[in-house]
Amino acid sequence: MSGSVISGWGSALPEKVVTNAEFEARLDTSDAWIVERTGIRERRFGGTTSSLAIEAGAAAIEKAGLEPGQIDLLVLSTTTPDKTVPATSSTVHAQLGCSGAAFDLNAACAGYVYALVTADAMLSAGPGFRRALVIGSDTLSTITDMEDRSTAVLFADGAGAVVLEHREEAEPLVLASDLGLDGSLLPILYCEHGGYMKMEGREVFRRAVRATVESADKVLRAAGVSPDEIALFVPHQANLRIIDAMVQRLGLAPERSAIVLDTTGNTSSASVPLALTAAADAGRLAPGDLILFSGFGAGMTWASAVVRWGA
Repeated sequence: MSGSVISGWGSALPEKVVTNAEFEARLDTSDAWIVERTGIRERRFGGTTSSLAIEAGAAAIEKAGLEPGQIDLLVLSTTTPDKTVPATSSTVHAQLGCSGAAFDLNAACAGYVYALVTADAMLSAGPGFRRALVIGSDTLSTITDMEDRSTAVLFADGAGAVVLEHREEAEPLVLASDLGLDGSLLPILYCEHGGYMKMEGREVFRRAVRATVESADKVLRAAGVSPDEIALFVPHQANLRIIDAMVQRLGLAPERSAIVLDTTGNTSSASVPLALTAAADAGRLAPGDLILFSGFGAGMTWASAVVRWGA
């Protein structure tokens, strides 16, 4: 038997805190409306995708007790690369001092689960890779129209990362996964090159709940796991009402959800690892615990996975 374990984790948030009061002062909105509709009270703006990724990645490597040169695979999930070419992972790889391969992955807000599943599969495929750094980093404030009240209050910046290590004695990391896409829904959430995020909020809400519940239910059944066996539910941090609907429909224990969106907003690729690292830092996970990840995003993409915590 062989598999991978999560041996380190880290996060990064810009210093600038933007509260709902700042939007209330200049847009036709209110703190009460934002909190009721989204669950968000504040968010962070600043930094670049690479700088946040480097900070989170360095913290994860240190937590794992490794040197950067021992990382031989870097997967960076992002929708806001620093440049069109080259991949932002090349900057992160060089600045951290990693070895081996690196690439970017863009599956919108479902991207981190895509990246985690991809990295685990590459570690499991053979002796080519032994340790992977999986980072989610986005600076959505750079592609958000701050005069559009429907989107300005939602999106923010941040990064989160984990280190995966392949070990011969370990059980499989990913018990089951489901990655999907319905490209016909692209018009309900997108951003053109050089433009701002465009979103049909009600339709995104409806589709997101349906897609994520179906996807999460599918991986639970594939893994042979009941909702009661899930120690931690880590959803994409987009909207508290969506998370509450998922918890109710899946029969999960509400207190087992990892929630950070009230202080981070929607950070796209960073939202899942930010919630995971916060839960890990708070001591909410023990070796062998089962985690349910679920994300959705533009495309429309979705991704769910049941993962065994082994740190």
